[in-house]
Amino acid sequence: MSPLQAAKLYLVDHVGLAKDALHIYVGLTLFFASMLVMRWKPHQWRPWLVVAMMAILGEVWDLRDSRVYGTPVELSRNWHDVWNTLFWPTVILLLARSTTLFAVSSPAQDAASQSDQG
Repeated sequence: MSPLQAAKLYLVDHVGLAKDALHIYVGLTLFFASMLVMRWKPHQWRPWLVVAMMAILGEVWDLRDSRVYGTPVELSRNWHDVWNTLFWPTVILLLARSTTLFAVSSPAQDAASQSDQG
């Protein structure tokens, strides 16, 4: 068993989450951590690309392990894992690009909107 597979099994056994849930958490963690570290914004494609690259890399490693250890290859499961990992980062990216949900206003804009309401 490869170190990646051992780490995944350890997490499943000790965190109390299913593999699908772990993919979701890993995707969101990578998305937000890359934005925090690199100072990227949610509307930019770069944080999404980090998640996509890591999800694909992980599945390539899984396929490699299947070949090395003689386990069956089920490409639909690999695609499912990539989809699961990318779903919420994709939703956040699309919302950030098409709505003002993630827009940050400046203090001057906040003061102006408050004076307009008063």
